Amino acid sequence: MLVAAHSFVSLLLHRFRRPAARPRATMTAPAVTVVGQASRATPVAAPSPELRAKAERIRLQLAALYPPPLAPPLTHRNTFEFLCAVVLSAQTTDAKVNVVTPALFTAAPTPQAMAALPVETIQAHIRQLGLSQAKAGYLKALSMQLVERHGGQVPNSFAELEALSGVGHKTASVVMSQAFGVPAFAVDTHIHRLALRWGLCSVPKASVVHVERDCKALFPEHSWADVHLQMIFFGRQHCPAKKHDAAQCPICSWAAVEPLEVEDAAPAADALADAEAVQATPVGKKRAGGGAASTEDITTPAPAGPRPGKRARKVA
Repeated sequence: MLVAAHSFVSLLLHRFRRPAARPRATMTAPAVTVVGQASRATPVAAPSPELRAKAERIRLQLAALYPPPLAPPLTHRNTFEFLCAVVLSAQTTDAKVNVVTPALFTAAPTPQAMAALPVETIQAHIRQLGLSQAKAGYLKALSMQLVERHGGQVPNSFAELEALSGVGHKTASVVMSQAFGVPAFAVDTHIHRLALRWGLCSVPKASVVHVERDCKALFPEHSWADVHLQMIFFGRQHCPAKKHDAAQCPICSWAAVEPLEVEDAAPAADALADAEAVQATPVGKKRAGGGAASTEDITTPAPAGPRPGKRARKVA
């Protein structure tokens, strides 16, 4: 009797048992490529032997035209002055920077002295440069930060340099490479133009991030500092952005790929690699809503790009 009852209960439980829940379908988000600081370390496919051979021929030809050792074209006496000069060089020429810095560095030869100057005084020294108000604010703010955070010394790490006002990856790369001898490959408008023109990039219309990544993969690490300067010198002397005669160019005559007329990447390069070419509120000036601007105000730049109602201009 008990056995029969047990069998009957088991039958009922089996009939009315809730079916097992089906596993929920999961959706995998598509991979997204983020162009920015994180993507600089993204591994890429190894360059082909043909492209490596082409890059090596270019490197040897550049070395013959501009033999090492090479000195940066910005006049300076120490690392602090070099950092300031690189910040000032955004969207202007090295020659113009070299005109204004001697008097500026005489007035403020150290971070302590630069931090003590009013922004208006710094701006008066650099007024002939583009974006002088923003750059004056950057120089004062980064000098204050050097004194407060680093005892008046320029740090020798990417993270600490890029934490300074007005210093982004491009400026940090120049300082790390040229001042501290740390392998880096900064990309300016000349390097961007030549890399595309010579077909050294793995993607068409490559950004400065792609150019940096691809040049690092193609050129030996020990040569990065020299190739960086050699490409800049070559771009200025032989390879202009407009009306370029490739047939008369020592490298483009055999290495160039279509199209030869590469869009000037200076504004894009500065907006992507650095926070240098934007307006900032100088220290001591009144902000909207009252109160004086602080170091933090300068460290946080305004969005890059043309002002409303104005066309973006190209910088040579």
